[in-house]
Amino acid sequence: MNRLLGYHLFFMGVYYIYALLNPSDSKLYFSRPQNPAKSWGDFYGTSTTFIDFMSYPFINGLSFNYEMMMVLYGWLGFLGFVFAYLFFRENIPIKIKVFKNLDFLTLILFLPNMHFWTSSLGKGAPIFLGLMMFAYAIKDPKYRWVVLLIGSLIIYFIRPHVFFFVAMGTILGYFSGREKISFWKKVLVVGVMLGGLIIVQDQILGMAGLNNSDNLIEDFEDFSEDRAGELSKSGSGVDMTAYPLPLKLFTFWFRPLFFDAPGILGFIVSIENLIYLLLFFKIFRKDFFKFLKKSPVAVKMSTVVFLTSSFAMVFVMSNLGIMMRQKSMVMYFLFFVIYYFLAQKKYNKIMRWRKRRAQMLRQNDLAINMK
Repeated sequence: MNRLLGYHLFFMGVYYIYALLNPSDSKLYFSRPQNPAKSWGDFYGTSTTFIDFMSYPFINGLSFNYEMMMVLYGWLGFLGFVFAYLFFRENIPIKIKVFKNLDFLTLILFLPNMHFWTSSLGKGAPIFLGLMMFAYAIKDPKYRWVVLLIGSLIIYFIRPHVFFFVAMGTILGYFSGREKISFWKKVLVVGVMLGGLIIVQDQILGMAGLNNSDNLIEDFEDFSEDRAGELSKSGSGVDMTAYPLPLKLFTFWFRPLFFDAPGILGFIVSIENLIYLLLFFKIFRKDFFKFLKKSPVAVKMSTVVFLTSSFAMVFVMSNLGIMMRQKSMVMYFLFFVIYYFLAQKKYNKIMRWRKRRAQMLRQNDLAINMK
């Protein structure tokens, strides 16, 4: 984790240099809270304005400059990796090697694209922190309710629609997980998640202008087409409107690849996307769906969050640059599923070996006693 901190600090420096030389949303996030015509309460709300609300007391009260705000949010991003480590290690104590001799957890914790988009002033760092806090706390909500509450609030205020996916994933996971969870605990978790969704449903639908809709499906399709059309106008736009759903998902998860990489940053991301693709191939096994059916709460929750988030985003994402940034929120849930699947296979293999060894020892003891 010390090496990971140094690695994240390096990317904080890389992003800072990148922001100085290129247009960056971080500059807008720093300038907006300084508007003398607005008070702190004027920035209270969801989505982009909540980042301004978070930043306001540091910029106007503590006189943080741009560099200090970049460090502050970069630190929040690193805390996200700390909770990601706890989430993975607590649920999967078995170590797994991939690509012959690389530790799986070490590999995914050091992926550069994840650090680049969580090392600066903006949505990326706090939303990643909120998601990993939620994932860590949901294993034992009774004793980690403070972490769970803070993570949930961060997710909701920055991206209400992602909170919807996380809540649904948690509900489905608790009802279908293999663990023997007491009825009261299921009722408590499901009740809190459903209650939260009912309270914030208008804000979630309002993100796409659907809060007054009479036909959600048709209006969402119209919103998706308009949003995709706007994003595809940029230099790194991809016209996905005619793509079939599997190709849309592939584009969101694994592009850009080397043939369509936008610039040097895109080429570096292409290497990382190739790693995603190779890891994804590891669940192409006959026994994966059997494993998924009998998997614990954390695996089913991660699967639902990853898939529902991906399905929603592919209909509104048509820009490779935005895809690179947005998917950093959900890829760790895919990695968790892959990691657990490989660890379960290794565990089953170890148990079969131990069982055969115990049988052999019993047979040897029986043969000795007969002599």
